Amino acid sequence: MTDLPPLKDVIARHGLDARKSLGQHFLLDPGVIERIVRQAGTLEGRHVVEVGPGPGGLTRGLLASPAADVLAVELDRRAISALAELGDAYPGRLRVLEADAVRLDLAGMVPPPRVLAANLPYNVATPLLVGWLRQAASWERMTLMFQLEVAERIAAAPGDDAFGRLSVLAGWTCAVALLLRLPPGAFVPAPKVWSAVVGLVPHPQQPPADLFATMERLTAAAFGQRRKMLRGSLRGLGGEALLARAKIDPQRRAETLTIPEWDRLVRLL
Repeated sequence: MTDLPPLKDVIARHGLDARKSLGQHFLLDPGVIERIVRQAGTLEGRHVVEVGPGPGGLTRGLLASPAADVLAVELDRRAISALAELGDAYPGRLRVLEADAVRLDLAGMVPPPRVLAANLPYNVATPLLVGWLRQAASWERMTLMFQLEVAERIAAAPGDDAFGRLSVLAGWTCAVALLLRLPPGAFVPAPKVWSAVVGLVPHPQQPPADLFATMERLTAAAFGQRRKMLRGSLRGLGGEALLARAKIDPQRRAETLTIPEWDRLVRLL
């Protein structure tokens, strides 16, 4: 990494000013980048997918690791030439794809073992995560950066104020940990909020696609009216009869249910 030009020079040369419309906040500090790569665990022989690489700060760290290769998916055309230069420094190990990651089956583009590692664009981070959780069996690990508020919702435990739909979907499919908090000053430009890295390791057994879709429907109903008791928020999905079959008190609220209780409820539904 030391032989590469400073990232600030790359940004200036390619006119890569961060754009709010793309949710861009770039990581430039090599020390921070190295910490994030360490949080991604063992990368040796892994095929890494990165979404939203921008000028390639985290990409540099991933390429400096023993990863087999990196697929970088970037929507911003201005970044493509900057990333191409980085590919020249690591022949055969970086593939750059100009595309909208929300529309792609990324797991189908790289062989196993696959891992995700990304400083996600804030404006599409949640739909990207839900899409990857739907196919969690395809990934060995996911190490992803979010706004801190979103990261706390993903990693929240039952009973926490932040516990909600994302917490259930993530905890149902993965072992989840909030790994690293980063202040606004770690990014260029500095966002108004803190950010955090979340680690997700998929469970060995994953729900089939139709059951995951049912869980999405169930949690949308339950947390869409989270101040209501479950007998009210789930009225359209069976209400008290469904809760009785699941042996769940209909006066409880959605944020109090454990992951095993959600699993029991969705399988009955």
